Amino acid sequence: MARDLETALLRSFVTAVRAGSISRGAGALGLTQPALSQQLRRLESVVGRPLLHRSPSGVAPTRAGEELMPYAERILSLSAQALTETGRALTGHCGVGLLEDLAESRLPQALADLAGLHPGATLEVLCGSKAAMWEAYETSRVHLVLDEVPDLPSPPLWTVRRPLVWAIGRGVDVTASPLPVVLFSNDCAWRRAALEAMERSGRDWRVAFESNSLVGVLAALRAGLGVGVLMPANLEPAMVGHDSGALPALPDVELGLARHPRTAGDPLIDAVETALRRVV
Repeated sequence: MARDLETALLRSFVTAVRAGSISRGAGALGLTQPALSQQLRRLESVVGRPLLHRSPSGVAPTRAGEELMPYAERILSLSAQALTETGRALTGHCGVGLLEDLAESRLPQALADLAGLHPGATLEVLCGSKAAMWEAYETSRVHLVLDEVPDLPSPPLWTVRRPLVWAIGRGVDVTASPLPVVLFSNDCAWRRAALEAMERSGRDWRVAFESNSLVGVLAALRAGLGVGVLMPANLEPAMVGHDSGALPALPDVELGLARHPRTAGDPLIDAVETALRRVV
């Protein structure tokens, strides 16, 4: 008998991973925790492999979950786009400015799928410093910016809160004192969350490694240099530890979308904004 991946089950899985916990995922979907857990177990039964690591601090995808995630997001994105974009040809240029952590997630694939549906449209994704992004926005090279709310070039059209999670480097003892910490060198919510959590908990810590890029932080974590703070979408299975409960709680981060006022009524920008809302 053929096995099918139901979109409802995939949506439950994607939402739980993005939320970082069953309770937050259930709240986002308007479900009870037992109902969401049941849907996740149904999906694991269809796939035939565990998809989530479950711990007191939340959930993170297993290796199988990491493999399924991009397919699940593409299926959901294409399903939604097929219902709204079929029969409508979009043209023009849309520039999207993304926080680096989001650019390393599945957002670019969703935008690529949208571009594939509309070969007459050109989509451009940019990452850079706050100053560079603001300049690109002012010169209309970038029309939409998805970033931390304080770093947006104009007031957000909408905002969303997403969790931050601890990433544990290979072989790192989370009870060590001082605890080695891997940080982003620029001032951002991720860095502030790590340092403030340490201060609140009274933990002794030391900076083991700093980088101004996600690539550098991930490399340090893979090398086992310490623990760091990431978004769930960037958390690799090897960085999930069952002892993460020994680390202090982390806050959510508030992301927002700014849209250039001169793009009002542009159907391509409308479609890209809708795609971003669906994925985020």
